Amino acid sequence: MHIPSLKNQVSPEEWALRVDLAACYRLVAMYGMSDLIFTHISAKLPHSVSGDAPQFLINPYGLMFDEITASSLIKIDMAGNQITPSEFSVNRAGFVIHSTIHEARHDAACVLHTHSRAGVAVSAQKAGLLPISQQATLMMSSLSYHDYEGLAVHDDERDRLKADMGESNYLILRNHGLLTVGKTVPDTFLAMYFLECACQIQISAQAGGEITQVPQKVLDGVSTAVKLQQSNNVSAGALAWPALLRRLDRLNPGYAD
Repeated sequence: MHIPSLKNQVSPEEWALRVDLAACYRLVAMYGMSDLIFTHISAKLPHSVSGDAPQFLINPYGLMFDEITASSLIKIDMAGNQITPSEFSVNRAGFVIHSTIHEARHDAACVLHTHSRAGVAVSAQKAGLLPISQQATLMMSSLSYHDYEGLAVHDDERDRLKADMGESNYLILRNHGLLTVGKTVPDTFLAMYFLECACQIQISAQAGGEITQVPQKVLDGVSTAVKLQQSNNVSAGALAWPALLRRLDRLNPGYAD
């Protein structure tokens, strides 16, 4: 499969976003969070982050996540219509969730949705994510839930999805999967990495003995602790991203093509 390079056909800003998003797809696959060709990671183009007519990059429907390249990503509009030509199509039904979140959250430059086994398992539990690990404590204050309504293809679900998401950065879609948003692709990936880890830890812990939950007074101090940890105003995603790219370069190069 050969896809011509778009590096010299798009702006430097768009190309940089394409490279990061392609890397994100491959990292999701590398860390076991992909679901064959299904689910999506969408990123808003730089010039449209605060614009009236946003455009997005999304995966071509039919490629595995570990095959995605910067040039294979497809540019679409808010309705999921393809703007750039491609031999592949876009799963418009799958973009319903993404377009809804992007429309509601202008601060969300990236939306990442997964169907991982651990994520779906926790999403099916009545109590949802439990505060039983350090990873889980990082998201408890910014975590929301959305009840399952079947395949997300109906427009009347949009308003309920927006209301349930609110200003949260983490969303558990009941009986369905996980979703994170962020101001950058690296931040969004790291958010999902920790959410996925928290779900895996919970499923493992529930197979053992009695579980100890983190006290509420500790949960109340997490936000302050995170701010102290990031006192240099550099996000954890930005810190981890160069190392993640180096790992990709060693194990699955070619995402920047």
